[in-house]
Amino acid sequence: MTNYEYEDAPATSGAPPSSQSNEVLGYDPNFVPDSVKSFVVHLYRHIREKNVYEIHQMYETSFQTLSERLFKDTPWPSVDAVAHFVDNDHVFCLLYREMWFRHLYARLSPTLKQRIDSWDNYCSLFQVVLHGVVNMQLPNQWLWDMVDEFVYQFQSFCQYRAKMKNKTEQEIALLRQYDQAWNVYGVLNYLQALVEKSMIIQILEQEKEGLEQFTATDGYDYNGGSNVLKVLGYFSMVGLLRVHCLLGDYHTGLKCLLPIDITQQGVYTSVIGSHITTIYHYGFASLMLRRYVEAIREFNKILLYIYKTKQYHQKSPQYEQILKKNEQMYALLAICLSLCPQVNLVEETVNSQLREKYGEKMIRMQRYDDEAFAIYDELFSYACPKFITPSAPSFEEPLVNYNQDAYRLQLKLFLYEVRQQQLLSGVRTFLKVYSTISLVKLANYMEVDEPTLRTILMTYKHKTHAVDVDGKIVSNADVDFYIDDDMIHVVESKPAKRYGDFFLRQIVKLEGVINDLDRIKLD
Repeated sequence: MTNYEYEDAPATSGAPPSSQSNEVLGYDPNFVPDSVKSFVVHLYRHIREKNVYEIHQMYETSFQTLSERLFKDTPWPSVDAVAHFVDNDHVFCLLYREMWFRHLYARLSPTLKQRIDSWDNYCSLFQVVLHGVVNMQLPNQWLWDMVDEFVYQFQSFCQYRAKMKNKTEQEIALLRQYDQAWNVYGVLNYLQALVEKSMIIQILEQEKEGLEQFTATDGYDYNGGSNVLKVLGYFSMVGLLRVHCLLGDYHTGLKCLLPIDITQQGVYTSVIGSHITTIYHYGFASLMLRRYVEAIREFNKILLYIYKTKQYHQKSPQYEQILKKNEQMYALLAICLSLCPQVNLVEETVNSQLREKYGEKMIRMQRYDDEAFAIYDELFSYACPKFITPSAPSFEEPLVNYNQDAYRLQLKLFLYEVRQQQLLSGVRTFLKVYSTISLVKLANYMEVDEPTLRTILMTYKHKTHAVDVDGKIVSNADVDFYIDDDMIHVVESKPAKRYGDFFLRQIVKLEGVINDLDRIKLD
């Protein structure tokens, strides 16, 4: 499903967020067009028959087509209006409402009451999955969208609640009354409960020993069982990474993702939205923890993948979101390479796209002057997640907006890190020129005394090393050194030259020339 960020959400696309808007648009929640009745009946039948292929077709294509044709500016019919077509099936009605709210968020502007109702629906749905007997097979795309939308609506609610200035007395009364709706502990607890109850961590461990077939079957159960709990548990690990990134707790976020080996293909790569979300948040968290090499490697892989496959997703409702995340990840890659110039880790195709988009800015970012800091600020602000403050607001007058507080704090911490890199660029420049240089000589070049230079060199060592997920200290440096008897000995990493890419590009060019020659008709 289309997943909007806050600023992208079509603000009241034709419908003010008031209860009267339904009457203005002539929306009757109890009117069910024949095509919707047919859609609901067939979807219900396919779910009961566990016909995953048909469910996926109806979910991905029919639901989008009907939404575009009949419900562009209005919600779908209410669940009460369609319930009797599906034998008042409790679980199907919860799934229908989940889609109903997702459509509402994408096309309209939900009221506070609708936001609270959507939370209640997710609670009921997850309770059934966790504590009931669910005998369904649902497409991975739908299960991913559930987790993705759950986190998005939490993010959206926190942003909405933090804008206190223009709240009406009625909205404030509702916020006070439903203070547990979209509570951060509730959100984290549900995601963690899905991970634990599904036993997905143990399943992935057993798979490494050849005792399970989770990845090989894309999470589906071909023995007549259900894939819902297992796959929801799997995607909830990505959901936890995303929530912790929104809260600024990058270490915990990456820890939640540890059971998934992102260096390999997995169920997370079977859904394009999941693949991009996983790597985007993994890369961003790595960037904020100074694990620049890790971030560069993963951004490079996903950007190359998107470059090669994006044409296949042009008709997907997620296409715009794919393109947006693609642009954001190029901005993050530009930041990583400016702070840690390891261009040898980037494929030629990705590098040329990057230079086209941010070549000039990256040159200016190396200067570390006010203009460079402004560019770092601009790229970070464009590419970072929409950070949230999860705490409840103060209802005391005067009411203030605090929706930008978390973002400002993360930006401040990031720019503080960038400023600390300022001295290091000078050191790196000199170290690249020399294989050995005395401390006295380098101190003279840098116009500092010897004790200050030693401090700068220690800072360089500290800033070019990071702690990886296993707790080991790893180097991000393209140029390293050691000091022996007041002499600095430089160790420059020599990248292995890749000839394969060059020859492949030339072969493609040659084939193009031969095809052009074949088209020419000689007299």
